[in-house]
Amino acid sequence: MTDLLLPDDDTLYSALTARNPAWDGRAYVGVTSTGIFCRLTCPARKPKRENCRFLPTVAACLAAGYRPCLRCRPLRPEGAGDPLVARLLTALETDPTRRWTEGDLTEMGLDPSTVRRSFKRQFGQTFLDMARQARLQAGLTTLADGGRVIDAQIEAGYESPAAFRAAFARHLGLPPGSFRANAMLRADWFDTPLGVMIAVSDRTRLHLLEFADRKALPTELKRLHASCKGDLGFGRLPPIDLAQAQLTEFLAGQRARFTLDLALHGTPFTRSVWQALQTLPAGSTISYSELARRLGRPQAVRAVARANGANQIAIVIPCHRVLGADGALTGYGGGLWRKQRLIELERAYAQTERTCA
Repeated sequence: MTDLLLPDDDTLYSALTARNPAWDGRAYVGVTSTGIFCRLTCPARKPKRENCRFLPTVAACLAAGYRPCLRCRPLRPEGAGDPLVARLLTALETDPTRRWTEGDLTEMGLDPSTVRRSFKRQFGQTFLDMARQARLQAGLTTLADGGRVIDAQIEAGYESPAAFRAAFARHLGLPPGSFRANAMLRADWFDTPLGVMIAVSDRTRLHLLEFADRKALPTELKRLHASCKGDLGFGRLPPIDLAQAQLTEFLAGQRARFTLDLALHGTPFTRSVWQALQTLPAGSTISYSELARRLGRPQAVRAVARANGANQIAIVIPCHRVLGADGALTGYGGGLWRKQRLIELERAYAQTERTCA
């Protein structure tokens, strides 16, 4: 099983330059200057140290927006032993812009559920998710007008307010023109080192802060749209500006705590879990069972886990600080690679607090 917590980048860069086979399949390098990810044993010319980002899994590389190298083929070593996986990888490499569906798999004589299990076992994500990410990356690297490329550009990132409005409306199943001009809640987006984030606020409180590629985002937006009776529009209100500024400082290692007014949409128990999470200092972690005990509900471990997964204000309500009972990284709506990066980033905050103590 792939180690999710990697050693320091200097160790991995040394392994990359030495093409150390001991790290094959245990770590990958994403090259920021090319958008490609490789095995550490790739025979290609080595990238500069400052252009390297090391990731623990193929799924993390794809989720971060990197395309597989056509020289070392990092998808192949893990999938080569399964003919079904190898067949679909070949199809994906041949036509990365294709919009795959379960119907396509059935037409190929494949069982979609078997394909889903095989890819989850090999790569930690489904084939359809992998195909979608490949399509988005193909769209971002192709200068073309119309059809699938434009759709991919809109889905992958928001280079203009119009693109954001179109993608946001599509999440809700509504035309962009149906949103109110002077709505109580306003939505906008901003980029971060961990990816594009969507924020929704009223004039005083933040209601939602999510990574744009989170699978649960459409459901969360629909729930929010219903709770405000459709009084939702586009634009910037002060809490969004403040959230962006504080997140920028946090991700740069300059702010350990957030001072944002939050609107918590949930049951009293769910809100109590979220409030407890906000008391955890940066750099600390906790298990679901320990969190349940702190709430005085030691038997409610599953309920605590559900509340943790329902959090719709990412990072600020630090659900990424919750680990499994054995200390392993567990599910995170923004992707395990982001959870790992956040935990790694927060180690500096923990060291600072220990030094000050």
